[in-house]
Formats: sequence, C-alpha cells, structure tokens
Amino acid sequence: TINAGDYIFYTDWMWTSFVVSSVSQSTMLAVGAIYYMLSTGVPGTATYYATIMTIYTWVAKGAWFALGYPYDFVVVPVWIPSAMLLDLSYWATRRNKHAAILIGGTMVGLSLPLFNMVNLLLVRDPLEVAFKYPRPTLPAYMTPIEPQVGKFYNSPVALGSGAGAVLTVPMAALGAKLNTWTYK
Repeated sequence: TINAGDYIFYTDWMWTSFVVSSVSQSTMLAVGAIYYMLSTGVPGTATYYATIMTIYTWVAKGAWFALGYPYDFVVVPVWIPSAMLLDLSYWATRRNKHAAILIGGTMVGLSLPLFNMVNLLLVRDPLEVAFKYPRPTLPAYMTPIEPQVGKFYNSPVALGSGAGAVLTVPMAALGAKLNTWTYK
C-alpha cells in the first residue's frame, strides 16, 4: 500500500496501474474490515479499521515526504467511505453475515475506485510531477507497451469497479472465514 501512489509517475501505465491499485486496495480492505467487524459483531468496526489503515498510509506519506519526494508522491487511498458502506450493509441486514459478504463486499469493490478517482482529481497534474521528479529506469518487465486506444472505453473507474466488485466478494468471504477457523 505504501507505494500505491507511485502509478502517478508511470504515465504510460497510469490507468492500468489505477485499476490494479484499486482492486488490490478494495480486496485488502474487504478481508481486514469484515474480519474485524464479524469478530466484534459491531457495525462500525469496518470504518474503524479503515481509519487505522488511512492513518498508517498518512504516516508513510509523511516518511516519503521527509525523504524529499513531492507531497503528491503517495496518494492516500480513500478507504473510509467504502468501509462505511460495508458497515451499513451489515447493520441494515440486522447483522447478517452472508449479506455483509455479498452486499458489503460488492459495495466495497464498486465504490473504492470511484472514491480513489475523486481523490486523484484533487492532486497535482501527474505529467507535471512526473517530469519534475523523474523515476529511475523501469525494469524490462515494466517497459510500457503502446497503449490500447479505446480498450475498456478508457474508463479505469468502470474497469476497477467491475473487477473490484467481482473480486472483493470472495475476499470478504475469506475475511469472514478467518473468524471460524479453530485450533482445537
């Protein structure tokens, strides 16, 4: 998560990296938030978990800034609103674990890319930052390929939301399953 904002420098890969980052962040949130929420049984615990994750990322952002990188080098993911939706689905279904997994997991996957993109609209122009702070040479496996114009209708939010909604449900189920494993 610490380098989740790095994609802003890889301008050729920017949208692809946005999708990958959104999916990884939404699945990570789903596993941890639902685990803690179901272990306590209290709606609101997922939001508390997301708040802690946000604070950790702000600390990491401060560390990069202290090392001389620009303030926008790490773009802090917006976890809290998605976790609130997870809490809401658990609360509104009267603490139904399966509804939290299906509905809450889907809502996290759908909403996180949207909230992240809104957040990105508020940071400095990526091209300006990329030219001012050039990154080291990319390794061979990261060498940019010619962009596929029109692929996925050039909508990273839609692609991230679609992929996120599909993948966060099994990750939410995994987080729920972590509560039921015993060591007897």
